[in-house]
Amino acid sequence: MRRQVWASMDGDSRAELMHRGLDDIFEPGLRTSIGELIEDVRERGDAAVCDALSKFDGIDITPDGLRVTDDELDSAEVSEAVDRSIDDAITHLRDFNEAQMERATDWQFESEPGLMVGEKITPISSAGLFTPSGKASYPSVAYQLAVPAVVARVPRLALVVPPIPGGTGDVDPAVRVVCRKLGIRDVFRVNGPAGIAALGFGTESIPKVRKVVGPGSPAVTIAQVEMQRHGVATMMLLGPTESLVIADDSADPALLAADLLIEAEHGTDSSVVLLTPSVALADAVDSEIGHQIAVLPEIRATAVRSSLGPNGGCVIVDDLDTAVEVANEYAAEHLQIVVDERHLDGVFHGLVNAGEILIGQHTPFAAGNFIIGCPASLPTSGFAHVSSGVTADTFLKRTAIARADQRAAARMAPSVIALAEHEGFPAHAAALRRRQG
Repeated sequence: MRRQVWASMDGDSRAELMHRGLDDIFEPGLRTSIGELIEDVRERGDAAVCDALSKFDGIDITPDGLRVTDDELDSAEVSEAVDRSIDDAITHLRDFNEAQMERATDWQFESEPGLMVGEKITPISSAGLFTPSGKASYPSVAYQLAVPAVVARVPRLALVVPPIPGGTGDVDPAVRVVCRKLGIRDVFRVNGPAGIAALGFGTESIPKVRKVVGPGSPAVTIAQVEMQRHGVATMMLLGPTESLVIADDSADPALLAADLLIEAEHGTDSSVVLLTPSVALADAVDSEIGHQIAVLPEIRATAVRSSLGPNGGCVIVDDLDTAVEVANEYAAEHLQIVVDERHLDGVFHGLVNAGEILIGQHTPFAAGNFIIGCPASLPTSGFAHVSSGVTADTFLKRTAIARADQRAAARMAPSVIALAEHEGFPAHAAALRRRQG
């Protein structure tokens, strides 16, 4: 585990720690090729989607094979343990998002005599959900995206997912089970970037939607960014996964090491950071990581070495207040607090930039990723400074409403007229003068 001391790090070293996940996303060559692919899908529809699947995924299908059939959805099977676990996760996600929906209600108040203002909250008309496939199977992504959309009552949902790598076009049965349980029947096997474009434009087979969400490779992320130019709403960038843990001497080193490995094993582009004022804890965790990495498959161990090496590592801070400052600047996707109860409230209340905050050593990232019910599709690469995870709120929109009576209109008239004349809009002013009698 790479180790640095915050007080000794210069500006470049600190900036290097904070900078992650964006270079590949905005690599010029990749952006150009994705732009060309998007234009191809816009012009040729299903044919271009099939060509992309053949070229990039090595799977040949015809346009009539893009849709996952009802029989494929209805016949999908997983082990009893996985089936129960999917139900467990869906229940928790429903509970979380339904509680959020209870707070997302229409409202209004009288801001002055005769003037009522407020908001009407409604679901967006349609959404496309992208579930990745490649490094692994991700039914958890499918339900993390789909449950909030279903709870928000989006009228039309479509889910796109790359087929199982090296196969003949089959979609992971666990993803199909998730779709069946949630009533999503518009499911399509696609190449990632081409699928994003297809959702944005609509093709002969794939319906056009107004918003697309879902994590993926840099190519998938670029496709979402580029589709904004064509009027498709997307959300924060969902790049390589990352986690940060704030810990003190009260932490169990073995559990702490295990929790650091959770996000670290995702890939060589992941970033994992431990912030602690304790050199002794850092030493103990380093030793534990050495033991625990030894039993991982080599592909996961290689990812860990990058995630906790050049991409992240341990940063020794002077105190927990400094840890909070560094964590807020880092704005991690996943953040865990493991500190003495006496300091917990101070650390928690000081944290403002994080995709999620998990408290204590009985709330590991793995539980958050799969079961807890809080959002697990979260902003990465520092975007937790300005955005949030995927919840029911992601699929809602707010429409401002107002109603004024004659006395309120008369009271506002002088202000409206003065501002309209200052900005050079005589018709604005005239509309209020006509109401003055």
